[in-house]
Amino acid sequence: MLCRGNNAIKCRKAGSVPVYLNVYDLTSMNGYAYWLGLGVYHSGVQVHGVEYAFGSHEQATTGIFEGEPRQCEGFTFRKQILIGWTEMNLREVRGFMEELAQDYKGISYNLITRNCNHFCNDVCLRLTGNPIPNWINRLARIGLLCNCIVPASINSTKVGIEDSKVCNEAENNKTKLRSRSSRYTSSSSFFAVF
Repeated sequence: MLCRGNNAIKCRKAGSVPVYLNVYDLTSMNGYAYWLGLGVYHSGVQVHGVEYAFGSHEQATTGIFEGEPRQCEGFTFRKQILIGWTEMNLREVRGFMEELAQDYKGISYNLITRNCNHFCNDVCLRLTGNPIPNWINRLARIGLLCNCIVPASINSTKVGIEDSKVCNEAENNKTKLRSRSSRYTSSSSFFAVF
């Protein structure tokens, strides 16, 4: 298949798997703001049937968690976007997420400079070479440019694992990635189940 320009995202090699970005609304105002190219969104990267996302918590452990695609509790699913394709198998993707876990601690989350959309962009670039669409994190970029007028309370706001009800208090001290997916309860030794 010939791959050029915008059609390159649809091309795939044998053995590659799709990488999707799942986008969620954080507020009902997105119904209006979306059409203006704005909005407040949560996102997660789906690969091999697992969705990976990043959220805040007050521990020095990873803020990366996994779950069922398009089912992030506490948020309203908006749409799924095909970002590209990866040659990594499931084990390689999990190893990659373990490496990222060192950089994406729950306490490093910042609504403007290091949020779930920044995480997803980083993951998509490394897995596929393609970034996420600009509109998904546009308000954070605007907030960064207008940092002098953004109230400190908004800049320090955390949208986190506990806020979206995917974190169990007893599991907060785990250092490995967390899962809400029941399909990995017995086959994976390092993913805890919520």
